Amino acid sequence: MTATAPYVSRYDKRVALVQELVSTNTKLNDKASRELAVKMVHALDTVPESVR
Repeated sequence: MTATAPYVSRYDKRVALVQELVSTNTKLNDKASRELAVKMVHALDTVPESVR
């Protein structure tokens, strides 16, 4: 019998990391910090490679 861990995408891991940073450094609740984290990750993803 083998136990398998649920799949978590790299995107979800990045959002969770940003959400943790936002929630520990602000007074936002979980829902608001997740929404902000999604927007922040999206913004970082759309920065052109030459600028990064």
